Amino acid sequence: DMVFQRRMDGTVNFYRGWDQYKNGFGHAAGEYWLGLDTIYLLTLKKTYELRVDMEDFDGQKAYAFYSSFAISPEVTNPELDGYTLQVTGFKDGGAGDSLTYHSGMKFSTFDRDQDAHETNCAVGAVGGYWFNGCYLSNPNGLYTWGLNSQMGVNWRGWKTFYSVKAISMKIRPVNRSL
Repeated sequence: DMVFQRRMDGTVNFYRGWDQYKNGFGHAAGEYWLGLDTIYLLTLKKTYELRVDMEDFDGQKAYAFYSSFAISPEVTNPELDGYTLQVTGFKDGGAGDSLTYHSGMKFSTFDRDQDAHETNCAVGAVGGYWFNGCYLSNPNGLYTWGLNSQMGVNWRGWKTFYSVKAISMKIRPVNRSL
C-alpha cells in the first residue's frame, strides 16, 4: 500500500500553496502529502483502489473504501486539468461516503481556486483539496486536536465537524488476475 496523505499529530502545516501540493511536503514516517504529480504518475498505468482510514480521540476507528481511484485519467497535462479526482465503487467501513461528492473536482489551494463555490474553499477550510461547494471531507484541514470545527480534519460521513485524531489515504493497484 502507498500512503499519499497522513495526519496524526498536527506537526505539519497543511495550509500550503499550489506548488507544495503539486510537489509534496512533510515526511513519509509522519504527517505528509506525497504530491499531486507523483500520485498522478503512480495511478497512470494501472487501476488503483483507495482506502481512507481514520481514528478519533477515543480510539474508535473507521474507514471508507473506493474500488477505483485516479487523478486526471487519460490526460497528458494533469496540472492543466487541475489534477481532477475520479473515485467510484464506495464500500463502507463505518466511516460513510464523504468522497464521492468530490469526484470530478479539480484540486484547489489558497493560491489556485478551482472549486465549485463562489468563494475559495481552500481558504475557509485551511488546506488544499478537491473541493466542490465546499466539502464533505477535509483531511488536509486545520489540526484542532478534536475540537469541533468546520475548518478541522473532517470526514462528515463519520462525525460532522469533528476534527479526527488521525486520517490517512492509501492506494494500491487492483489485482486484475483473479
